[in-house]
Amino acid sequence: MSGYPPEMRESIRKVEATRARRIKETFPAMSLEERDAILQAFHPDYKEETFHALRVGVSKGQRMPIELGKIVEGWPHITPDFDLSEPFAETDVLVIGGGGGGASAALLAQENGAKVILVTKLRFGDANTMMAQGGIQAADRPEDSPAIHYLDVIGGGHFTNVPELVEALVMDAPFVIEWLEELGMMFDKEPDGTMIEAHGGGTSRKRMHSARDYSGAEIMRTLRDEVRDREDDITVIEFSPAVELVLDDNGQAAGAIVMNLETGVYSYIKAKAVVLATGGGGRLHYQGFPTTNHYGATADGVVIAYRAGARLGYLESMQYHPTGAAFPEQILGLLVTEKVRGLGGQPVNAEGEQFVYPLEPRDVEAAALIRECAPVEQGGHGKGVVTPTGQPGVWLDSPIIEMIKGPGTIKKALPAMVRQFGRFGIDITKEPMLVYPTLHYQNGGVRLKPDGSTDVPGLFIAGEVSGGVHGHNRLMGNSLLEITVFGRRSGRSAAAHSQRVKLGAPSLAHVAAWIKELDEAGVDTGVISPILLPDYTRHQ
Repeated sequence: MSGYPPEMRESIRKVEATRARRIKETFPAMSLEERDAILQAFHPDYKEETFHALRVGVSKGQRMPIELGKIVEGWPHITPDFDLSEPFAETDVLVIGGGGGGASAALLAQENGAKVILVTKLRFGDANTMMAQGGIQAADRPEDSPAIHYLDVIGGGHFTNVPELVEALVMDAPFVIEWLEELGMMFDKEPDGTMIEAHGGGTSRKRMHSARDYSGAEIMRTLRDEVRDREDDITVIEFSPAVELVLDDNGQAAGAIVMNLETGVYSYIKAKAVVLATGGGGRLHYQGFPTTNHYGATADGVVIAYRAGARLGYLESMQYHPTGAAFPEQILGLLVTEKVRGLGGQPVNAEGEQFVYPLEPRDVEAAALIRECAPVEQGGHGKGVVTPTGQPGVWLDSPIIEMIKGPGTIKKALPAMVRQFGRFGIDITKEPMLVYPTLHYQNGGVRLKPDGSTDVPGLFIAGEVSGGVHGHNRLMGNSLLEITVFGRRSGRSAAAHSQRVKLGAPSLAHVAAWIKELDEAGVDTGVISPILLPDYTRHQ
């Protein structure tokens, strides 16, 4: 028995009726002009009324979603007179964040001679890395090259990326794949050992390496096991989010103040260098969108780095993944990997019509889905499917994959998707999935340099907390690549910095300066930040 209600099954029959015809047709990709027009008209990033320009700090005027702006302009958890005289712990390198970026940084810092403490908000591995499904890009085939990968990334980012960061990303990519495999990652391979690689949206070559549709989980398993194996040099402290960076009296990073989530006690961890790998802010639900992000994704790193004097960039750009689950409501917003479309799955409207090339860049694809569902009076096509609770969506025709690739392909290549929908009586080998764009990735963040350093001496960053690598749109498979490339670079750089730096007295003068600036500007958002966890309580 199908998990879809009768009123939705009528639309599914239309999808089934057009499948044989659609499999013979090739839907054209959009021109650059068509892409620009649909983004301007339908992508959430282009709704000016939903953005806020910062009124304080070194990046005053930087635009970002209103929800994020309120938190960035928030009040600190601690006062400037917090006692720093007796640190809870001391180390060479403090890594803040327990996802793939933080784990990569910890490993490379340790390999380069540093003692490391890794603190994480939740459990080690509770991160967006675990939830990434599709794969990791790297140009390692004869017909491909880092130069071609570079052009794809720059084009996908609308030519707004920082070129030096893209160069670092693509040049390190083949070495990252080799490194992960050496650590024990189980990549998908042919019987002869050749890597299985696929296309992602906006790519001109097949360079997506994967582990079924558990790619991020497999990377996290591999890195977490390796960190645990080095417990003599890497100490992991869980359930301890950072609420403030500590600088010395010369403005150099000197550790952080963390909060024990169980006791509420704040403690100072002293360090000669800090790596910030705290991820993004999907749990802020910009414009009310659902999200693919893990529970702790509340943009903490952007908040504390900005207060310490690090410049921000690209935060006017968020990525809405084209295909988040729209039904059933229990999994609303959860990722439906781009790999479904890479295998041949087609976005189809309520009438069974394909309306967009399946592998447009993500922002374009998302805008096309929004247009298809939007009412005609708002310029849309009005051809979305609406669930019993009013959630719009379109069909992602997964059964067509088996007609293209052969029976058994879906269960072999997409076991997580099969299980995710199967729990609710939906067999994606026989029925399509209902999808709608979901808040997925933070394209912007703290500005970084190719070695992972920032404007603040001794502060290094890696992953989604940073801005500039992807420009204004990230291509599939470059986030798992980014966390490992820049995690490794930041860890290496932080270790080197810790061996040569001479720290002065620890200070919270920057916190005092921040409070003074808020007062003088008359800014009071009523928020204490970072907020650490999202608020899902019902307010009357």
